[in-house]
Amino acid sequence: MSLETQVAATKHSERITTSLAGQQSAIVLVRDLEQGLDVVNAYAAEHLEIHTEDAAAWAARVRNAGAIFVGPHAPVSLGDYCAGSNHVLPTAGCACHSSGLSVRAFTKSVHVVDYSEAALREVAGHVVTLAEAEDLPGHGAAVTVRVAR
Repeated sequence: MSLETQVAATKHSERITTSLAGQQSAIVLVRDLEQGLDVVNAYAAEHLEIHTEDAAAWAARVRNAGAIFVGPHAPVSLGDYCAGSNHVLPTAGCACHSSGLSVRAFTKSVHVVDYSEAALREVAGHVVTLAEAEDLPGHGAAVTVRVAR
């Protein structure tokens, strides 16, 4: 059934028509699945359905999507109401840097950095170079004073 027919037959056709006309909506023609994957990762959709041969293999290569629905038996509505994927997903391309809400959003982590003297000496030049590039000489000095001993 065509998109036009489906939109006309649905209860909220005005909402859908408005949404499809918005700048977030488009039909993008690609030369092959590789280019399609590039588009998918650049767009970073909230919900992504993959309908192609080897859909699971292509899904495994997606890096930027809130939730991925693989194949003809996994519609977005399944994820919304039954399958267990969260319904609070990153919108507006934020899947490039954010994930859907999960219990991890309510946990706290502490980063612990423990270097040996040899390890610090090995990276000292890189740290000093970056500190100088950021015009933060104290950051560089915190390293050079330790490796100069």
